[in-house]
Amino acid sequence: MASEPLNRLVRATVVSLIGLREVYRSEAAFRQELLVLLLVIPAAWFLTSAGVERALLIGSWMLVIVVEMVNSAIEAAVDRIGKERHELSRKAKDFGSAAVFCSIVLSATVWILILFPR
Repeated sequence: MASEPLNRLVRATVVSLIGLREVYRSEAAFRQELLVLLLVIPAAWFLTSAGVERALLIGSWMLVIVVEMVNSAIEAAVDRIGKERHELSRKAKDFGSAAVFCSIVLSATVWILILFPR
């Protein structure tokens, strides 16, 4: 049926919005990074005139938000398995945190390279 792909899209959208609401409610780091995004969007708009530069400035911070959500998912899955301390649980959480850090470094690098060219 033609409505099946549309139904799947609607269900996927609803689940995604629920996920966004849940990460917003439960993760302080996500809320802080979302606040930064609200500053990044107008800053990118006023500091550059090229669409590509704006896309890179905004997109690089959006990547931070995406990686933060993946990190939160990793933490939730690890915590679901158990709260006891385990080396593999620590590594999984540390790797997720490192991914967020690297995405922030990437975003900062993009901002520096665009706003302060040679």
